[in-house]
Amino acid sequence: MQDHWRDSTWGWALVLALTLGGCAGPSERQEPLWVFAAASLADVVGEIGAEYERSTGVVVRCSYAGSNTLARQIAAGAPADLFLSADRAQVRQLEEAGRVESGSAFAFAANSLVVVGHRDAEAVQLNSPSDLLRFKRLAIADPRAVPAGVYARRWLEAEGIWDTLAERVVPTLDVRAALAAVAAGNAPAAVVYSTDAETSSRVVVIYRPSSPRVPEVRYWAVPILANGGQPHSRLEPFVDLLRGEAAARQLAAHGFEAVR
Repeated sequence: MQDHWRDSTWGWALVLALTLGGCAGPSERQEPLWVFAAASLADVVGEIGAEYERSTGVVVRCSYAGSNTLARQIAAGAPADLFLSADRAQVRQLEEAGRVESGSAFAFAANSLVVVGHRDAEAVQLNSPSDLLRFKRLAIADPRAVPAGVYARRWLEAEGIWDTLAERVVPTLDVRAALAAVAAGNAPAAVVYSTDAETSSRVVVIYRPSSPRVPEVRYWAVPILANGGQPHSRLEPFVDLLRGEAAARQLAAHGFEAVR
């Protein structure tokens, strides 16, 4: 049902060469619509893509990874039609690279940060951010580049504990990898999105940040300019679907908040 490439900026070329499957749908005769989406959106975007295929007959192909990795691939020429990023910074990079039109991005979903521990570990509910200092390791998506990690770092910096925690951080490729580190018992805790925490029965939420120091998590959608300087002609119905009530219900079902 889903395509994943995470190994390098040029991973997309190998995927195209091997003609791997997409979000949904078996047809290979039409030109597909390519959606590059943040890893945390994988489940809900797969559903929205399937709905788009049912209503239009156009095949949707998806690539999920950290938004920073996808932005690099798109800037390098990957054939994306729509980019769904976990932050605005990656969109700005593509604006500077001339791959998207300035001002064409829009926020469509919101999320929040949580701290998770392993379900079977003797993980006590944390009472404050400083309780994170009890852990010898803390999994976070790369705090220098991946939006989930950048959001987490900003929060911990605002709480005044980042300098102490930084040497204990286990950086991962994306937020799903940080979650997997805890689920597998390789890290005692991780800072992830609340929606990711809900995807695994092997982790439990041990802290929900609620102070005004926590950054707002917003997802942005932006059409990618094709060779002719225009977005894909079949993209508009997908964007309409993404901004519609049906998608809002799907987002809510997966723990996101639709942004209008």
